Amino acid sequence: MRTRSKDPKRRSKIPSNYSIPPDVLNEVGSRMKENVEDTVRLFRVLSDPVRVRILRALDIGEMCVCVLVEATNYPYSALSYHLKMLKTVGLIKSKRDGNFLNYCLTEKGKKVLKDVTAI
Repeated sequence: MRTRSKDPKRRSKIPSNYSIPPDVLNEVGSRMKENVEDTVRLFRVLSDPVRVRILRALDIGEMCVCVLVEATNYPYSALSYHLKMLKTVGLIKSKRDGNFLNYCLTEKGKKVLKDVTAI
């Protein structure tokens, strides 16, 4: 069943020999209009291999950024930037322990890491 545009002046881009139920076409239209900015932001953060490696390291457990600096030889400032990006999208959280700022995965971070590594 092919649906036609409600506007009689607008010609459908769907070929006449292609069939799609009206409810499916409406659902596609609705999803194409959804706000996907949070998802796009998450994918941008995950597009950097350093950040994915940080997530994998934090999957071992809570740790201070100094451990990540030691393990990677990245400058402290560079790792702090990446940690900030991961924290902004809710994949990690931090807590102060005396002079140390320890990082760990959030529940969202654990789920995203599991889903991404399963691909």
